Amino acid sequence: MSNEILYILLPDFASHEMVYLMEAVSSDEMQLKSNPKYINKVVAPTMEPVTAIGGFRVLPDYSIENMPDDYAALVLIGGYGWLNPGVDKIAPIVRKALDKGIIVGAICNGASFMAKHGFLNSVKHTGNGLDQLKLWGGEAYTNSENYIHQQAVSDGGIVTANGSGVLEFTKELLLLLENDTPERVEMYYQFNKQGFCALFKN
Repeated sequence: MSNEILYILLPDFASHEMVYLMEAVSSDEMQLKSNPKYINKVVAPTMEPVTAIGGFRVLPDYSIENMPDDYAALVLIGGYGWLNPGVDKIAPIVRKALDKGIIVGAICNGASFMAKHGFLNSVKHTGNGLDQLKLWGGEAYTNSENYIHQQAVSDGGIVTANGSGVLEFTKELLLLLENDTPERVEMYYQFNKQGFCALFKN
């Protein structure tokens, strides 16, 4: 299986939701990794640049049509693009990943998309609140009893988070991917959560 982590970015994606994960994959606390375990790749609807909520543009590595079948993880980055017509064509990609046992992460509206297509019905999960999951999921979402109101939840190879749970989302995915030792993953999380001054007092 490929060591690529594929990030699905739709127009008006929330760029802050992926930066910690991407940086931990590519670097440690000192420098860029010479031989990273994983490689970050961007998937967008087409090969045209995709624009973030903040306005900057990212050039995709793959389009939805030419993305590979084998990869290490699929990460659905949130944002307003999940409200656009046509995004349902991403559902078969998620289904195929889950059927193959590939790790899937979904944050913010990405988690709501997962509820809409029934992908959260057999796992503990979270998202942008139970009300939003019910609204987006409708009759396809039948697992409200396993909704957990916390920043991120990992269960059954699926990691979900609300839009403010970026660091927790990152931590849970790094642990599943075994990107580093649990101790180093925890240190990365605490460093970014608490900040340098809190951890390293004069």
